[in-house]
Amino acid sequence: MSPVYVDLRVLISYPDLLERIADEMLKAVKGCTFDIMCGVPYTALPFATVMSGKNKKPMVMKRKEVKDYGTKKAIEGVYSAGQKVLIVEDLVTSGLSVFETVGPLEKEGLEVEDVVVLLDRGQGGKQNVINRGKKLHSVVTLQEVLAVLFKNGKVDQTMVDKVETFVADNQVEVALDKSGAYSAVTAPPVTFSYGARAAVATNPAGKALLTLIEEKKCNLCLAADVTTTAELLALAKAVGPNICCLKTHCDVVTDWTADTAAQLKALAAEHKFMIFEDRKFADIGNTVVHQCRDGYHQIASWADFVNAHPLPGPGIVDGLKEALKDAPEAGLLLLAEMSSAGNLISADYTKATVAMAEANPDFVFGFISQNKLRESVGPDPFVYMTPGVKMQKEGDGLGQQYNTPSVIIGEKGSDVAIVGRGIYKAEDPAKAAADYAAACWDAYTKRLGVGK
Repeated sequence: MSPVYVDLRVLISYPDLLERIADEMLKAVKGCTFDIMCGVPYTALPFATVMSGKNKKPMVMKRKEVKDYGTKKAIEGVYSAGQKVLIVEDLVTSGLSVFETVGPLEKEGLEVEDVVVLLDRGQGGKQNVINRGKKLHSVVTLQEVLAVLFKNGKVDQTMVDKVETFVADNQVEVALDKSGAYSAVTAPPVTFSYGARAAVATNPAGKALLTLIEEKKCNLCLAADVTTTAELLALAKAVGPNICCLKTHCDVVTDWTADTAAQLKALAAEHKFMIFEDRKFADIGNTVVHQCRDGYHQIASWADFVNAHPLPGPGIVDGLKEALKDAPEAGLLLLAEMSSAGNLISADYTKATVAMAEANPDFVFGFISQNKLRESVGPDPFVYMTPGVKMQKEGDGLGQQYNTPSVIIGEKGSDVAIVGRGIYKAEDPAKAAADYAAACWDAYTKRLGVGK
């Protein structure tokens, strides 16, 4: 049983909203070439009708049931063989209804390249359409709808987690049987190992991190938010065997020197962890070059990777690439989502962040996020690191919201859990790190399944 049901049939009673939806669906296929449109019965027929009136493109209609009297047509309307058809659908889960529409259209000599939907539930329909040589364009995804509902207090975090877990566990594949009919079957969720993903990673830092996680069997990152060199080095030495990377804030270490960086790098080599400077660069390209490479901390000389807000645009990626050009093994994470309550990051902002990363795979190797952000048929080369992790769900009174390793790693599909106060404020940080490391790896192995 799905915890979410979307009923779009009621939209026919709201003409203003129906018109706005038609505008958004036409915007989603801007640049696509088509001669006519075909609405999938029944819910999408009003969408297609309004769209047809707005862009003055003819419309045809596929019958849901072909009658055994009258014209006995499967496709109603005026059309000619060779014309390109845009399929209009209300939502997509498996894509089954799309394929059931494509077949009769192509049988009439019509060509189908593009499909537009109002809502993509994220259960495999988009990839199923792509796998059969078509392009799917959506106005919104279910994940984006959830984000808006949660931000406005319409659903709570428990419901968000429940829906996201259901979607992840109920991916649907479409197959063609011997009779030529399509059928949809629920496919088991597939998680590729860190090692398999390291093999396809293009950025050296991302490849190194995924390889290290696989070999060390550790997907825990410590956020070492301490304020003295002595505390930082003692903490790194104590927890080093149980982390894959150490996240620093060098600007809060009051006595930071070049020797601090040198000793930290030595401990990283000894205990096999990477160093992640959580600087969150957020300025124009020329400025971040100097912030990363020059100045007091000279981050480029010792950090394995850094992160940045994509807010300034692609220039920030170019600037950090320039700053780290003498460190060819380095890489960049983009901050796509935050764990703090009331943060201003929107679904569109996150989508644009993913697009920026996909345009720079040689340098950007992943995201700071609360969820896995990309659908991938094969191993995903991008790494997802998630802060705000504790053994129990809670808040800190300052806006930070915590989630457990089983939710972050096991359900939301993140790769690396970032833990701070749960470890460095513990009575025994070494033991706390070992406990977190075990919980995070256990969540991953349960998600992984057998033989992936």
